[in-house]
Amino acid sequence: MEPEVFVDVVRSALGLVAILVSASILPSLVVGLAVSIFQAATSINEQTLAFLPRLIITVVALMYGAHWGLEKLMSFFQEMVTLIPQVVG
Repeated sequence: MEPEVFVDVVRSALGLVAILVSASILPSLVVGLAVSIFQAATSINEQTLAFLPRLIITVVALMYGAHWGLEKLMSFFQEMVTLIPQVVG
């Protein structure tokens, strides 16, 4: 049971979390930036105009990316299960 194994597990887990979160946050960020530029150009200060498109694009990104994200999580879980003998022994 070496500490390097745990460091590798935590590193890969944090990397997976960063990838999964960015898959749903980045499209929302791009749409929010576009709406903000539009609001600045037209001097419209409506809060729902900024919130609703980001909400819709986040839900759409989650709908299309859920299968991919679940596949990534399952492969990570299978990798962790195969590491159990190395961590315990």
